[in-house]
Amino acid sequence: MFDKLGAAKKMADDVKAKLETISVSGEAGNGSVIVVSNGNRKIQDVKISEDLLNQSNKEELQDLLVVACNRALEAAENVSESEMRAMMSSMMPGLGGLFGK
Repeated sequence: MFDKLGAAKKMADDVKAKLETISVSGEAGNGSVIVVSNGNRKIQDVKISEDLLNQSNKEELQDLLVVACNRALEAAENVSESEMRAMMSSMMPGLGGLFGK
């Protein structure tokens, strides 16, 4: 039993390490704000178009940043869930369907 638990922890650690290397993005304002996150839901980069920076609309920029961040984090969550489902189905092939949406 402890062998299975050790293997599960190693697989979970492997998935977490893999998620560190996966990049996803979310955008808002037709691409004027792009936020990049890794699969572990850590923001890696924020890109703001020059056109938006030249405007004096601070509130619009803040709103677009929130939308883009949430979209990037949602994409990261989807990647994370997919990787975890793959790990679980490889550990317990007969139970893989239990972890799907």
